[in-house]
Amino acid sequence: MTDEPTVSLAHRVPELGALELLIAVARHGSMGGAARELGISQPAASSRIRSVERQLGVSLFDRSPSGSRLTGTGALVTDWARRIMEAAEAFDAGAQALRDRRDSRLRVAASMTIAEYLLPGWLIALRAARPDTAVSLLAGNSGAVAARLIGGEADLGFAEGLAVPAGLDGTVIGRDRLVVVVAPTHAWGRRTALTPEELAAAPLILREEGSGTRQVLDAALASYGGVAAPLLELSSTTAVKAAVVSGAGPSVLSELAVGEELASRRLMEVAVSGVSLRRDLRAVWPAGHRPSGPARELLSLTRTDLEGERPGGLDPVMLVRPVTPPR
Repeated sequence: MTDEPTVSLAHRVPELGALELLIAVARHGSMGGAARELGISQPAASSRIRSVERQLGVSLFDRSPSGSRLTGTGALVTDWARRIMEAAEAFDAGAQALRDRRDSRLRVAASMTIAEYLLPGWLIALRAARPDTAVSLLAGNSGAVAARLIGGEADLGFAEGLAVPAGLDGTVIGRDRLVVVVAPTHAWGRRTALTPEELAAAPLILREEGSGTRQVLDAALASYGGVAAPLLELSSTTAVKAAVVSGAGPSVLSELAVGEELASRRLMEVAVSGVSLRRDLRAVWPAGHRPSGPARELLSLTRTDLEGERPGGLDPVMLVRPVTPPR
């Protein structure tokens, strides 16, 4: 005995649009009235009702020049159709409630540099656009940002580094430059430039492993013997800056983070010849889950215009016009 293939429910039950039309014809008593209500032509309405009758194998209306009157079977089918439409409306209302709940909060994970120097302006602009959205910010190094996104603890992340971490998708939103900085009293303050070998050999005050700053520096100096054992290893940019300003030693930090200190001469930049310390700034999210709702809106706010202006009056250094967020 051969089992016959089962025809799916979607092929046996009329679609919602057809049921909506059926109820409208019953309410108006005519194809023309129902067609006008739903914004379709009368021939299209008649054709669709005939298709429903063929699909169900029953006659639903007695048609006459004066209008269309439900048959007994048609009245029964129309009553069932109303129940289906009520269930569909409840489904739609529930889905909208889920969307509203999703759009009422946004969890952002960001690396320290972006969290301290770029996100405040973006969040101010988001607040103006979405005053009812509550935003929570989790700041950490780039490795922690990736872990939070993969673990479902954040909706959107911002990180620095060499590439998009495994398990995430992302887009470049700008570029940044790392700079060697020292206190004015440091011996390097009198140097025109350092060689990569000198930078690699010097004990530095550095961010912890896993930070985007550390990743870029390690990669840039890998062919020059690698980064020497740190003089100090600190978990925040603010702590690193304070140590350098105090004269404890040199460091390599984002130009975004040291702009004020360089302008006030509390820190001095030391050039390094023959090595690039530029890095990408990225928005990242779980692979296969494109940003939507407030996450997508925040992502759009990170875009620069042709003049390089940013929301909130920020004017980050070395940022280029980013890639348009994915649709």
